[in-house]
Amino acid sequence: MSPTRFANQHKWIYIGAILLLVALVVIGIVQYEAVRTTNEAQKKAEQLADMLEADGFRRPDPEAVARTLGTDGGPVCQDPDAALKSALWKVNLSNGATGPGQRPVISDRQVVEAEAIVLGVYCPDQLKQIQDRIDDLKTSDTVRR
Repeated sequence: MSPTRFANQHKWIYIGAILLLVALVVIGIVQYEAVRTTNEAQKKAEQLADMLEADGFRRPDPEAVARTLGTDGGPVCQDPDAALKSALWKVNLSNGATGPGQRPVISDRQVVEAEAIVLGVYCPDQLKQIQDRIDDLKTSDTVRR
């Protein structure tokens, strides 16, 4: 075997080893970022569950909350003060009928406060934008506990 051919064989081994090492580093970085994000989402979900429980709500499953809201609140924090979201939010505070039977109702104070708690945990800067709308709603203790 000639020395040149022997050196070429080693060169491919080195190149293969370097490519494998680079691939492992990239995979490690991606996995680290995913674990860090998951831990942050779990921490916020635990905080939300604790706050809701302290406010008298049944404790939600923190893992389900973390999957749904992630680290940034997901759809809850995407412009909560928008006209369409505000309208849909108020529709959800109705009697539950559809069409001509749908009527506004006096909602339970605690249900409205739950939305404020979620916004306070995931996007406190946006809570201030809709706090006035929350305060303007006519609420009462309408749900028996």
